[in-house]
Amino acid sequence: MVKRRAHQDDSDTESPDDASQASKRARTSPNDEDELERRAGIDSKRHVNGKGKARRNGVEELEDEDEDTVIEQAAPDQEEEKRFEEEHEDQLRAKVLGKTKTQGGIAEMGIVEELEMHQFMCHKYLTFKFGPQINFIIGGKSAVLSALTVALGGKAATTGRGNGLKSFIREGQSAAEVTVVLKNQGEEAYRHNDYGDSIVITRRFTKDGSSSYKIKSKDGKVISTKREELSAICDHMNIQVDNPMNILTQDSARQFLSASQPADKYKFFLRGTQLQQLSDEYEICLENINQTQKVLLHKSEAIPDLEEAFAEAEARFKEAKKARDQKRRVDELKNELAWAHVNAKEREMTTKIEELERLKRRVTKVQEKVQEAEAKEAEANEIIMAHEEKMEALGQIQHLNARKADLNSKIRKIKGDLAGWRREESQINASIESLKAQIQELGERIQTEEAKMQALTQDKRDETHRRLDQAIEAVKAAEAKLDDLRRQKARLEQEAFQAHNKSQELEKQQQQLKDKLVGADHQIRMCAEAEKNKLSVFGRNMDQVLREIERTRWKGEKPIGPFGAYVKVKDPQSWAYVLQVQLGQLMSGFAVSNVEDRAELDKILKRYGNNNVSITITERDLFDYSAGEPPENYLTVLRALEISDPFVLRILINQASIERFILAKSRAEADAQLERIGQGVAWTADLFRVERFRSGGGRSNTMNPLNPSDPKRQLFIQRGENARAMWEHEKAKIEQEMMALNGEIAEVKQTYNRCKRAEEQLKQQERSAYEAVRRAKSERDRLQDEANEEQPVEIMSLKEELQRLEEDKESQMQQFEELQRQKLQGNASMQPLVDQLNAVQEEISHFEERAAVIQASYNSFYSSRLQSLMTHLLSDEYNKKLQEEQTKVDTCQEAVNVLQEEYQNWTAKAEQFCTRIETSRKPEEIERQIHSVTSALREREKRDGVTVEEMTVEVNKRKAALDKARQELRSMALLNKALRKSIKYRLKKWHEFRRHIALRCKIYFAYHLSQRGYYGKVIFDHVAGTLSLKVQTDDMAPTQGGSREKDPRSLSGGEKSFSTICLLLSLWESIGCPIRCLDEFDVFMDAVNRRISMKMMIDTANASNRKQYILITPQDMTNITIGNTVRVHRMRDPERNQGVLSFAG
Repeated sequence: MVKRRAHQDDSDTESPDDASQASKRARTSPNDEDELERRAGIDSKRHVNGKGKARRNGVEELEDEDEDTVIEQAAPDQEEEKRFEEEHEDQLRAKVLGKTKTQGGIAEMGIVEELEMHQFMCHKYLTFKFGPQINFIIGGKSAVLSALTVALGGKAATTGRGNGLKSFIREGQSAAEVTVVLKNQGEEAYRHNDYGDSIVITRRFTKDGSSSYKIKSKDGKVISTKREELSAICDHMNIQVDNPMNILTQDSARQFLSASQPADKYKFFLRGTQLQQLSDEYEICLENINQTQKVLLHKSEAIPDLEEAFAEAEARFKEAKKARDQKRRVDELKNELAWAHVNAKEREMTTKIEELERLKRRVTKVQEKVQEAEAKEAEANEIIMAHEEKMEALGQIQHLNARKADLNSKIRKIKGDLAGWRREESQINASIESLKAQIQELGERIQTEEAKMQALTQDKRDETHRRLDQAIEAVKAAEAKLDDLRRQKARLEQEAFQAHNKSQELEKQQQQLKDKLVGADHQIRMCAEAEKNKLSVFGRNMDQVLREIERTRWKGEKPIGPFGAYVKVKDPQSWAYVLQVQLGQLMSGFAVSNVEDRAELDKILKRYGNNNVSITITERDLFDYSAGEPPENYLTVLRALEISDPFVLRILINQASIERFILAKSRAEADAQLERIGQGVAWTADLFRVERFRSGGGRSNTMNPLNPSDPKRQLFIQRGENARAMWEHEKAKIEQEMMALNGEIAEVKQTYNRCKRAEEQLKQQERSAYEAVRRAKSERDRLQDEANEEQPVEIMSLKEELQRLEEDKESQMQQFEELQRQKLQGNASMQPLVDQLNAVQEEISHFEERAAVIQASYNSFYSSRLQSLMTHLLSDEYNKKLQEEQTKVDTCQEAVNVLQEEYQNWTAKAEQFCTRIETSRKPEEIERQIHSVTSALREREKRDGVTVEEMTVEVNKRKAALDKARQELRSMALLNKALRKSIKYRLKKWHEFRRHIALRCKIYFAYHLSQRGYYGKVIFDHVAGTLSLKVQTDDMAPTQGGSREKDPRSLSGGEKSFSTICLLLSLWESIGCPIRCLDEFDVFMDAVNRRISMKMMIDTANASNRKQYILITPQDMTNITIGNTVRVHRMRDPERNQGVLSFAG
């Protein structure tokens, strides 16, 4: 079976001429084809006569022929058709009758199991589960065929129910969806491992025109969403959704049953049996073959011209044979010239090498004198360098002096404030003492005056004085309470101040713990990253850096690094941290042996994000370092490390002096070890750098600790789970410390807040007490005024003055208390500064002591400095002379190198021309001979117009063009001939197919009519492209004059529909699609014809092997006998949003 074409014509009508193509024509000329073969196989030679024209040898010119040979099958011969029917009719009729008595099998694949519609046409939701053989849908559900066509990829126009997919969406909805389930079982199932026993195809389309597919397996898994997969499924199962014979819609069925013409029936026959598709494709093939034949004829005309051009070029090439001989002589002379130049360059190089050897011998003598002078200078400088190292190691004191000046400035300011407060205190004390004296004096005078007045109004004065005394006592009590509140307030302020300072100190510790916690988290993440990439601790993308280093070509040796990859700490628990601080930056470093390689390596490192990596330039020198080590019972940095590469070990010795530095647990232990050795430097586990000098004394400096999140914290520790567990333990420890510190901070803040609340309460009480004092004083003053009214004016004035003095005394006392509080705060803030100043002063004193010792030792070696200067002057003189001689050697060496390189290059280039030629001639002599021969060649080229090389190229080019044209023409001619032969064979088979299908249709048509008692036949006219029916019923025989044939137009509507159904059933036997659908086939039938047609359809369907029928009828089937192979679907009317018109009053 030929598969469906990828493109289907959207037109529903065809011209009668197209539909009636009974023969296929391919107009080609056999003479042209033979001529093409002769031209493609030509291998004769051409000769050039005096006029330059080419002639053929044994090949005739092609003759154009206008007559075409037609590839065709003649119009069907009636005798031949009759003879074919006689030969095969009995055999086919026996098969038809035998088939009607057998039960057809159930298809294993390609039939519809279930159809489901959502928001499709007028249906909100509708589903069908079909039987494997016969399905009747009662109720006129034409939407079933439309949904089936759309779901299987058919066009909307073929359904006859709309122009596009949008017209199928239910009114008021934005999208619709149809799903069809195809059976997929048996040995020929489509991708059974992926889809299973059923293939579920869902198509969803929306109002905006979009459409999508989901092709799922039986268990709902989406296998594909492509239209190509659906086409592959339909092709595999032979489902032809656009074939009108497979799915006959309502409109197509009505037109076919009631109004189809013979030409329409013939077209329907061709399209349904796919003969029309094959016919169209053969027409295209024939047209392409004819076009190819014309192109080949046109190309064959160029062969003679190519042959003539090749012959002319070949003749001219033979003319230049003598010139080629002269050219060969020029080539030999050029080869000899090349080796003559090589010999000259060799002589020049030998002379320069001899000169270089003389200069080197002179340089050796000067170097001996320079080494002697440098030895003396080194001996003199050794002592000086030792003392200069001590001075440099001593460091600087500027930062200590700046710190001391800053602390002194702050202390002086506080002391100035305290001195001012003391002066104010003295002034207030003096003022209070003066006021007390004045008050005592006034009191005595008042007592004297009052004694004089005792005799007068004694009772009244006694009462006034008693009340006045009470008022005075009340004032004193209120003032005492106010003073007590102020003392409590001052105490609370001091306590709150101390709590605030402590809170700030604890919060500082808390921030430090938070930083440590962040660092621990960072280290845990780095441990996880290090588990994946062990090189991540040494820098970013270090694994890619190493791969890039492997791929790069280097001037010197391949760079080595990072150094940390070769270094391990034997006891990381004790020494990892101090070595991280001191050696961490060096561990990500690299080493190169060539200066130019450093720039290239730096580019690679920066390309991957490593901008601050140290790159050391050094030669591979595995020197002996044992002389610089201390005794073996001292642990040095080198002895604490395990270095796998000896070259890296030497680099670390040169860069960090790891063989000399000692490791110790504490500063005291380091100082004791250095004292036993006499000198040296030590690193301690508690981050101190301790140094002791040979002349005595020493110093120690603290190392800057690493930031908790510094990547160097990952160095020298165990990798993997142990490292992560260590940092997680450290994190837990920090969290515990933070919890304890948080509790202490909360307690201190609680104390501070309690003091502040109490202070606020005291302030309120102080205001109340102050108000009570004011009221008591006001009452006292009123009573005093009352008492004074009874006293002489002099006593009253004395008491007023006494009162004023008392108020001044009280004011002075308040100022005195405020000064006491300020002094207390000043002393509290000055004490930490004093402690810091003492520590700084101690460091300065220690520094000055060591500097004095070193300076005294340095002065004693001043004479050595003078001796070194004299030796240095002598060494400079020899060095200058050595430099001059070395410059000459370098210049000569460069010249030798250049000559050697030129000699090697010239030799290599000469060897490319030819093997070595021994010649004693000079290059100038050979060049003169070459010039003479080339001049003769140029004269010949001027005569011929082209060079020998151009002639050679032209001949080869034209020969290649001729060979290529012959080869292409031969291959295309053979291909076109094979295609023509193939199309002839296919056309023959096409006519045989049509004859067999037509005969089967005639037999089945007669058989189906006989079920009703009718007689008839199908008449095919393949030339005119028509299909006619001749039918006669039993009751027509008497009225037709004995003739049993009658035109169907004289039949009733039901009889005509029955006849057409018989034709449709006959045509169905000629197609291989497993699905056959028909809509409203019985609309024009009476009850008898409908009952017989239904029975005939059921019998035909039962006899059909592996076919499924879906038949839609709007009428009832109560009078139809159905079997177990028939499934009837009775449907209710769809919802069309229709209402009932009301005609009430």
